[in-house]
This record gives sequence, C-alpha cells and structure tokens, in this order.
Amino acid sequence: MITIVDYGCGNLFSLQSSFEAIGEKCVLAHSAEEIEKADKLVLPGVGAFGAASVLLEESGMKNVLIQQAKKGIPLMGVCLGMQLLFDESEEFGTHKGLGLLKGKIKPFSEVLDETYKIPHMGWNSLSIKKENVPLLKNTRENDFVYFVHSFYAAECDESILAYA
Repeated sequence: MITIVDYGCGNLFSLQSSFEAIGEKCVLAHSAEEIEKADKLVLPGVGAFGAASVLLEESGMKNVLIQQAKKGIPLMGVCLGMQLLFDESEEFGTHKGLGLLKGKIKPFSEVLDETYKIPHMGWNSLSIKKENVPLLKNTRENDFVYFVHSFYAAECDESILAYA
C-alpha cells in the first residue's frame, strides 16, 4: 500500500484520487509513526520550498523520512516534494532539503533569458537520457508531459535518473 505524507503542504486529494484511479490503494500519514510503518512513500508538495521544509521539520516527519529512505523504503517526491529530496533550494533564500539526492534547486530565471516565460506552464516532449528506467517504462521518447515549474535541479549526482 502507498503512504502519502501529509505534512500540511500538498494537494492530497488529487494525488490520492490519481492513485485510486489506477487501482493503487493508499493511505495518508499524519505522523512519524505512520511513516515508519509504510512500505512505499510519496512526498507531495505545493508552495514554497522554505515553508515546506519548515513544516516537515515541525511535524517530526523529516528525520523519519530520511531514515526510511536510507533503509530502502521507496520514496517518490511529487512536484515540490521532489524538490525537497535534494540537498537545498535557492527559492526565496537558501533552504536545506532532505539531502537524499545530491544537488540544488535553482531558479530557471538564472539560466534562461527573458524570452522564456517563467513560471513555465505547458506541454513539452520528453528527451529520455537513460534507457531501462523502471519509472519511465510506459513512456517513450518525445511523449508529451504537462509541466508547471520555475525551478530546476542543478549540480546533480550522475545517479539522477531523469531531468528536464
């Protein structure tokens, strides 16, 4: 069963409904104790990195998420939740993440000129950089995916599987 982490900063209904639509049962975890019992974890997130990081810390869930991931419990980050898996973010200052993935979350505005609209919102085709990735098993080169983002992962470790 999939456990969705509820730390006060995620679109839980949409995520839960999406899993149920594909036949996956899920529960919401409201405490560190519930996270410790999980066999699969999803960390959602909507909003600003710094505020979300504080909520994870204050909820008591930050350290147990790190421990579970290091024990090998699958942990998937969605949206801001994915960004929180990295070392830090430069969104509205510098803020520490969970440190599970090497790299920093940086604003696109630092690397793109003003001809690009930020936040980026729209459909874009994928350029798959690594073959045989289980997460992308039902995805093909040039498939279209909808993006809504203003930040990207930089200075990443070679083990990062996918990137924009």
